[in-house]
Amino acid sequence: MTELSLLEAIAVVLAGAGAGLINTVVGSGTLITFPVLLSVGYPPVTANVSNNVGLVPGSVSGVIGYRRELANQWHRVARLAVASTAGGLLGAVLLLTLPASAFEAIVPAFIVVALVLIVFQPKIGPWLANRRPPSEHAGPALLAGVFVAGIYGGYFGAAQGILLLALLGLSLPDDLHRINAFKNVLAGLVNFVAAIVFVFAADIAWLAVGLIAVGAVVGAQLGAKYGRRLSPTALRVVIVIVGISAIIRLLA
Repeated sequence: MTELSLLEAIAVVLAGAGAGLINTVVGSGTLITFPVLLSVGYPPVTANVSNNVGLVPGSVSGVIGYRRELANQWHRVARLAVASTAGGLLGAVLLLTLPASAFEAIVPAFIVVALVLIVFQPKIGPWLANRRPPSEHAGPALLAGVFVAGIYGGYFGAAQGILLLALLGLSLPDDLHRINAFKNVLAGLVNFVAAIVFVFAADIAWLAVGLIAVGAVVGAQLGAKYGRRLSPTALRVVIVIVGISAIIRLLA
């Protein structure tokens, strides 16, 4: 069991707050908390599952914070919830059944992909804004995409929110604030079902879970209230820095 000093515990809480804020605004908060858990001594798989469980309350808080944008969208949620939850369950099972060495080998590549998505996110916004809205209904391509994003989210999850924003934005005729609220629900479902699997089948660092949860709940509310005022460039710079630190830590 990893014991934390007071400064390490504060760092984990602050990381949880940052992750809660970023997840609510766009996604990829795992790239804040995961490297911090590695830096204070948790093994990679333990850090990942504890991070997932700890961020669940933040997901709920973020959904509540965006409840106005969710008005009249629950029919959409019902259509895509099964795909998200099924993908999240499969991703969680893969994490626990594949050897830890596979996680340590695969995750640096996942982080690189997530960082590339974050760096090029300014290109995604105009791309989505100029899309041709096809339909209000979730077609097979969107269902399949949400399922795959759920697998990724259940296994690791950094930048799951960005993937979902792109998928939903390309497929649904609505403004990005409402799509972001929708994204928060689907990503939260993935985290929740994966967390259920981890609680019963994984080695969880409950101290880390509690610290992240406290920070994430506060951060999610700040994200819902003030997130749109934050500089996207500043957020991307922070995420890229901590993401690179996670890669270095995993490869060291």
